[in-house]
Amino acid sequence: MDPLPAADIPDKKPGPIRRLYDWTLSWAERPHGLHALFWIAFAESSFFPIPPDLLLMALCFGARKKWLKFAAVCTLGSVLGGIAGWLIGWGLRDPVALPLLNMFDHSGHTREKIETWYDAYGFLGILIAAITPIPYKVFTVFSGMMNYSLPALIVASIIGRGFRFFVVAAIIRAFGATVRPFIEKYLEWIFIAATALVVLGFVAVKLL
Repeated sequence: MDPLPAADIPDKKPGPIRRLYDWTLSWAERPHGLHALFWIAFAESSFFPIPPDLLLMALCFGARKKWLKFAAVCTLGSVLGGIAGWLIGWGLRDPVALPLLNMFDHSGHTREKIETWYDAYGFLGILIAAITPIPYKVFTVFSGMMNYSLPALIVASIIGRGFRFFVVAAIIRAFGATVRPFIEKYLEWIFIAATALVVLGFVAVKLL
């Protein structure tokens, strides 16, 4: 039996990670991409599971000279979203905060570690939690539940989240032309590696 002509061979359907990546990057080509970056960063800090880094990277790929602006907008959205997460934990503990935390921290070990850090180190403990691989929403919502200092949370969020997003944007600004093909070629493996790092981060938090 003769093989199908190349034109008749159906394209391989992209996997869920690739589709999510393409959907996220599509916002970079829209006029409201910057607004989307702000709101994704805002939502990710309180309840949304998708981190804003992908869209931040996409915007920086498209306009690398604006990397400072993109990182600043992403940081602002994340910090304001963190305040919203704190308010959810503080004012909506039982109906919203506990079910939300249980989605990301079934055992409660991460919350125990954040509480230990806060009691032992105060502001430094909050900052440590802000820059670790702990999902940021766990940190902000739990801080509200425990009535931790909101001003301290805001300052720690500016430092911790700002450090993360400005580093990501700076890397794309400096190496975007060479990094993007690598990211797109090995996207699934990078996603697996990133997931593994998050898991290892949780393990490290529990063992510290």
